[in-house]
Amino acid sequence: MPTTKKTPTKPTPVRRGIRSTEFWLAAVTSLLSLLIMAGVIDPEGASTGDKIAGLAIAALASMGYSISRGLAKHKQPDSE
Repeated sequence: MPTTKKTPTKPTPVRRGIRSTEFWLAAVTSLLSLLIMAGVIDPEGASTGDKIAGLAIAALASMGYSISRGLAKHKQPDSE
């Protein structure tokens, strides 16, 4: 019975950060929430709590993007 050699598959390359969807979603979310927090965009009835929520949303979007890129670039060890 002939044996066949399996050729290792090449991992798909990771796209640059600026070309990824995660980057643009995080950038838009951060920008909008920072504009609300700074008072540039002032929806009617926005209170201090809303501005603090804008800060939290901006921080969470940035943190989520950082974690997402870290996981995307994480190299898994060969399991051979």
